[in-house]
Amino acid sequence: MAGSAALLRQCPLLLPQKRDGTAYEGFVTAQGRDFHIRILLPIDFQLKNARIECSWQLKKILHGYRHILKQRLHSCPDLVSFMVELKTILEIALKNTEELHIPRPPEYYSCLVRDLEILGWNRVAYVDTSLTTIKLKAEDSCGRQHLITLKLNAKYPTEPPDCLVDFPVQFAISWMPQNSLIDIHNQFLAALESLKEFWDAMDEIDEKTWVLEPENPTRSATVRRIAIGNNVSVTIEVDPRHPNMLPECYFLGADHVVNPLRTKLNNNMHLWDPKISLLQNLKDVLEIDFPSRAVLEESDFTKDCGICYAYRLDGTTPDQVCDDPRCGQPFHQACLYEWLQGLPSSRQSFNVIFGECPYCNKPLTLKSSMKKL
Repeated sequence: MAGSAALLRQCPLLLPQKRDGTAYEGFVTAQGRDFHIRILLPIDFQLKNARIECSWQLKKILHGYRHILKQRLHSCPDLVSFMVELKTILEIALKNTEELHIPRPPEYYSCLVRDLEILGWNRVAYVDTSLTTIKLKAEDSCGRQHLITLKLNAKYPTEPPDCLVDFPVQFAISWMPQNSLIDIHNQFLAALESLKEFWDAMDEIDEKTWVLEPENPTRSATVRRIAIGNNVSVTIEVDPRHPNMLPECYFLGADHVVNPLRTKLNNNMHLWDPKISLLQNLKDVLEIDFPSRAVLEESDFTKDCGICYAYRLDGTTPDQVCDDPRCGQPFHQACLYEWLQGLPSSRQSFNVIFGECPYCNKPLTLKSSMKKL
């Protein structure tokens, strides 16, 4: 995680409540107003599993931005980055909320209706009753459906609307006062085509392999955790601008299983061919076939956590495995951490805890960063 000093600079009224940095409470400030907020992080500091509690006023203001906030939780690398994004979104939300009460001139409505007619009502998915929020739909060249949400201010078209999209990269429109909604729609279509290869690669993985996480990936999600075998998986992080290049790969599973996979990846890295698909490259470099949805059920290669006896816990699946080949019991990282902390024989050094497997008593080493020593 980023240092507490950086967080203090961005949000001086948000203070840590626990020494391990998993709980923060205080206020986030936007447009001179302070809003109460509480952020609870899991012990592995994964933002996607964070819990955010806030005042009813803040909840009401951010109601229409829940999707974009969830997207930012999945994409931001640390809490400081997320708080910067949150403050930006809050500024936009406050501006739009205030403008709802500003009477709009007749020219605003006549211009907007004219632009909608030029665009074509067949491209409009939603218009709110105040004519301030519009959702436009588009289909890319592969038939995938996409939405762009426009938040218009009272100075439209002199000033551009705020645009919210489900993209893995930032989307910024080029705007002049003489532009209209059709210009935004055309720029949206162009951006869709620029991401075609990325979505092609991710769709193939989603369709032909067993993706353990995320359970329901959005179009902005760049990470997939793919099942390889019984309690063995690889998490890949794909560059949306260069989707056919070698992605970041993190293996999860017992060392005696994942170490040979790491060796194959290192030895075969030179074989990676950007001209063939991401999935085929992964198969060739790792010298494996991924479990297929057409042949296997998820239960064929998944096993419940040995502590809580559930497979999914707060959206996560078991990601720690006992290294003893005769045991191989999987655990949720959070469950195992809590279990080891409760053992008198366990010892801890910084964010690393040393203990024993609950099943076979083999020594275990667990880091809160989710990477084993």
